[in-house]
Amino acid sequence: MLRKIGRLFVIKTRWEAYLIIYALALGAMTRGAHYTVEYPGVGGWMLFACTAGAVFLGGAKILDCLRYEQEARERKAAEGIQAES
Repeated sequence: MLRKIGRLFVIKTRWEAYLIIYALALGAMTRGAHYTVEYPGVGGWMLFACTAGAVFLGGAKILDCLRYEQEARERKAAEGIQAES
């Protein structure tokens, strides 16, 4: 039962990854907007840029990990086919 619940928290497809990245971006931009109010001037805008940059880096890492996991599954499947022949 815990394994089924745990699978809900695993990103399996690129579509799910895009939804997660969108949610992260939405929260980060809201946080960045608050930074521009709390810290007027260049400091607030730099913090705003940092929140956007964090989403770019995190999103790229999520998509790279999905690609790596897909390649690993394909490699494992190919090894299974080779072992059978």
